[in-house]
Amino acid sequence: MVKSRLHGMILASLFAALMGIGANITSLLPFFVIAGVPITFQPVVSLLAGTLLGKKYGPLAMTIYLFIGLAGIPVFARFSGGIGSILNPTFGFLLAFIFVAWVAGVVTEKSKSFKMLLFASFIGTVIVYIIGTNWMYLAYSFWFNAPEGFSYKMAWTIMMVPLPKDIALSVLSAMISYKVLRAFPTKTESNSTIKNEVIG
Repeated sequence: MVKSRLHGMILASLFAALMGIGANITSLLPFFVIAGVPITFQPVVSLLAGTLLGKKYGPLAMTIYLFIGLAGIPVFARFSGGIGSILNPTFGFLLAFIFVAWVAGVVTEKSKSFKMLLFASFIGTVIVYIIGTNWMYLAYSFWFNAPEGFSYKMAWTIMMVPLPKDIALSVLSAMISYKVLRAFPTKTESNSTIKNEVIG
């Protein structure tokens, strides 16, 4: 999908903005926050960044978003931001999104079939949960006020609430990626398709 360096930078900036929107689209609804963890649409945006922008510009988009928030602009969930966000129990999810975009990009480079895109989406979701949940556990265990009776098991129990949503959005991400990548192939992919059609 990325056709040039400039194109990649523009798309990376766009996805950084989409992360801010995805972080706060549910912020006005108090019941979308469970044990201090806001339910957002950031995971699906990070997946799309990886599958559509690739292993270079996908992670770049997530890094731009992260640094914008750390600089103090309120683009994180619940319109928060600032360097103090590093200590928040949910900061691990923000770090995870960078890895998610990279892994999704790497997998998509191997094949842009729907099966591989679906695989990339599910692997990305697993990464979000592993890094984010473990960071949350460490934060509540060592430097943040934890909910009463908090434990490692409770951390994972909390994360079971948004899991159905994230699984559904993983499938949606693969479907969107498949359609977009077929509609906007790179120059190399276009030439390859033409070559195969001529040979066929």
